[in-house]
Amino acid sequence: MLILAFETSAKAGSVALMENGILLGESYQNTGLTHSQTLLSMAQQLLTNCGRTPQQVEAVAVAAGPGSFTGVRIGVAAAKGFAFGLEIPCCGVSTLEAMAENLGIFNGWVMPVMDARRSQVYNAMFRYQRGEATRIREDRAIALEELLEDLGPVDGPVYLVGDGSKLTHETLRERWPNLVLPPEHKMHQRAAGVALVAEKMLLRGEVCDAAALEPNYLRLSQAERERNEKLSKTE
Repeated sequence: MLILAFETSAKAGSVALMENGILLGESYQNTGLTHSQTLLSMAQQLLTNCGRTPQQVEAVAVAAGPGSFTGVRIGVAAAKGFAFGLEIPCCGVSTLEAMAENLGIFNGWVMPVMDARRSQVYNAMFRYQRGEATRIREDRAIALEELLEDLGPVDGPVYLVGDGSKLTHETLRERWPNLVLPPEHKMHQRAAGVALVAEKMLLRGEVCDAAALEPNYLRLSQAERERNEKLSKTE
């Protein structure tokens, strides 16, 4: 199965093309240009470079959140449009699970952490054994201090991944010395990880159509929070 995957949940954007578990190609850009400027042209060029056409794509995958509200919206909109036009299934993939999968740990603990601002991180936890992941914590927004109390000691190193890795490592390493900081090229979200998770979802039948695909922000946007605060004050 040929899968086209989008990743726009943070500053960097990427597109990947995977066929039957083989990564045919990936386009990654971290230049500060908006995803709306680059995403579709990256996808078109990637398909051309890999000798494939849009009509050959059998499923679309996207990092559906958590992440930047604007970035996630752009990625989901692109996936919905592509799936609608070709009448193919799509997969809304957890950004955090995709990061863990892309890290490529065979055995050990993987903890994705994205900077969520407001003194919080988006976080999940996975245990890898012989390359197979078991989810230990669901996706959530949590303060670092709460994260330390919640997870407690684990047997062996905990591999961080995500743009919150440095913040988490600097804040918690003295009290949690088994944290391992990833190299820069492994730290950020990549569409290849989205494709890897999507392939597993497709094999399990966990897909949806374009109409049902929705972002998963985990918490309200700043505009929604401010509106609710104003409403609460007027009550």
